Amino acid sequence: MNSLWFEIPGTIFGLICVWLTVRQHIWCWPTGLVSVVLYVVVFYEAKLYSDLVLQVVYIFMQLYGWYHWLYGGAERTELPMTTQPAVQTLGWWIFALTGSALWGYGMATYTDAAAPYWDAFIAVASLVAQWLMAHKKLESWWFWIAVDCVAVGVYASKKLYVTTGLYAVFLVLAISGWLAWRKSWLAAADEPVVV
Repeated sequence: MNSLWFEIPGTIFGLICVWLTVRQHIWCWPTGLVSVVLYVVVFYEAKLYSDLVLQVVYIFMQLYGWYHWLYGGAERTELPMTTQPAVQTLGWWIFALTGSALWGYGMATYTDAAAPYWDAFIAVASLVAQWLMAHKKLESWWFWIAVDCVAVGVYASKKLYVTTGLYAVFLVLAISGWLAWRKSWLAAADEPVVV
């Protein structure tokens, strides 16, 4: 099967998804859903099993994020973007690195995975990033930046050049997403409190 039939539209929907996410637009979730469904096939064909599992989990995370952004705010209103304490972010990094080591060991031991530890990092750190993104946390972008850096190398090594290009663009979008969300957060912090 030629995975390009899935990789190219998956890439297009993925780009639209991240572009909309940077703008905090609710349609990022349904476009992301289309992208992850297409990438299930791409990663199966490439034997990147951690990424395959990640895409399946993403299907449910896309639905959760979509719902949570719409109704996760006070009194079931739209969820505002917020930050979290540094110690909480550190805890997520420890979780991502420990989970990556354990998942990578399992993939290296029990499968013919192509890049078990790097692929595991992409999967685990992406899950953390996606969870934080679903909760509209500014810090989610730091995880996306790390994932995109690693993914560019892994996908290039597997000759998934369209996906490599996608993740290079994702890296630029993740950096711009962090800057845009930070600007939005700082602007909201400057607003006077209405009593």
